Amino acid sequence: MNIYHKSKRNILILLCLMVALIFSSCSNTEINKAQGEDDGSYKIAFTDDLGKEIRMKEPAQRIISLYSAHTENLFAIGLDEEIIGVGRQDIYPPQSLEKPVFDYRSDPEKVIAAKPDVVLIRPFIQRKVPDFVAVLEKAGINVVTLYPEKFAEFDTYIQKLALLTGKEEQAANLLQDFHAGIDHISELTQNMTSKVQVYFESSENGYKTITPDSMAAKAIENAGGINVAKNAQAVTKGSSIAAFGAERILENGNDIDVFVSQRGAMNAGGNQHAISIRPGFSAIKAVKNNRVYVINEKIISSPNFRYIKGIKELTRMFYPEIVDDITRFAAEDVVTRNQMAEIAVRYKHKEIFVPTSKYYKKQYKGHTYGMFKDVAVDHPNFDFIETAVLSGYMESYKENGSEMFYPEQKITRGELAGILFMLHDLKDTQKKVNIKDINEVSNSRIVQIVVNNHLMQCDNGQFNPQQLVTGKEVVEALNQLKVLN
Repeated sequence: MNIYHKSKRNILILLCLMVALIFSSCSNTEINKAQGEDDGSYKIAFTDDLGKEIRMKEPAQRIISLYSAHTENLFAIGLDEEIIGVGRQDIYPPQSLEKPVFDYRSDPEKVIAAKPDVVLIRPFIQRKVPDFVAVLEKAGINVVTLYPEKFAEFDTYIQKLALLTGKEEQAANLLQDFHAGIDHISELTQNMTSKVQVYFESSENGYKTITPDSMAAKAIENAGGINVAKNAQAVTKGSSIAAFGAERILENGNDIDVFVSQRGAMNAGGNQHAISIRPGFSAIKAVKNNRVYVINEKIISSPNFRYIKGIKELTRMFYPEIVDDITRFAAEDVVTRNQMAEIAVRYKHKEIFVPTSKYYKKQYKGHTYGMFKDVAVDHPNFDFIETAVLSGYMESYKENGSEMFYPEQKITRGELAGILFMLHDLKDTQKKVNIKDINEVSNSRIVQIVVNNHLMQCDNGQFNPQQLVTGKEVVEALNQLKVLN
């Protein structure tokens, strides 16, 4: 009897130990997963910019991006179908306009209902709407916070985006090309004999500038400029915005060769007119010499691959006579519309067009930015083409409902006359040149004015509107136009 009870008791103890061991094992497994310990099952493991441990077994296939730079970079590294939603300010690249829009200031249930694998935000969103983020996380959604405040952090930021999405190879190639492009610009500008001194305004509220380690400050350096406010201190720890003030700007007024103002939704500097009429600012060297420029924050301070375009724009502001020199085109036997767009924009020293977040809220009768069927955003001259058309220097066309530019089409004498007319407010002259084939010219009035101003010549009285032009003819005509200016 005692032996029986003793045996029964031992069996019960053994069963309890086995149950405890099973629950203990399950509990440890859950803790490991919850704490994000790498047991070898996670393909994705890193810490986001708020210190949160991110652990995922597979790359995200359903992504909602609530910050424009994230959206832009996701497209850049090769994603499209995986992006199931974007923020309401996200307009670049243009295909982002086709995505469903989500707003972090609205009901988080809309985001939850979309069943994303990952929601990408930046620290500002976490600070502004912590409850919104908390609801998403409670629903089991991976909310990842990323934002590089400094240029030195850009690569790590892109690598984390790539790791999240399984695009490591594409991102590595992009970063390699990105840095090679920046290095090339630096090599061209580092030996400039007389470097310009630059003041960069990030906000007209308090006349703020940028920190020395910011993306904009690094762009100034790479573009061959000297930052007048290189010792400015951040307004808050970790911020790229720095205090400077009107008094210090005016103290350095005689040294400021170029004044660059950043315009954008987050931190907006003043425009050229607003800056010129500020008390005392008319004495600033850059204001007196009409060297106040505006640049869109999306290509100079936003962490994206368009940043290299911002550097190129700065070089055009700093050294226009060198960077925008068009004489190299004189050697061309023929000139394409693609080349003519670049020539026109460089001739005018026109800043490239960059749309704001409000741009697509309007309907346009003519061309709409980014909508050319034959000029993709990765076209080498995309910015020059868009700027030339939107500035009215060159025409766009419609074909079967699609917008076309025909970049490889060659420029004729008739088209060149139209471009010359649009580049300058030409006035007709009293003395008229007799053009024998004027009736064969579609834009006869414009051609007559151009010829009367001696910008183009006739051959034995014939204008020959369909004849192709050479690079030499284009450059000579523009040089003559410059004399008229």
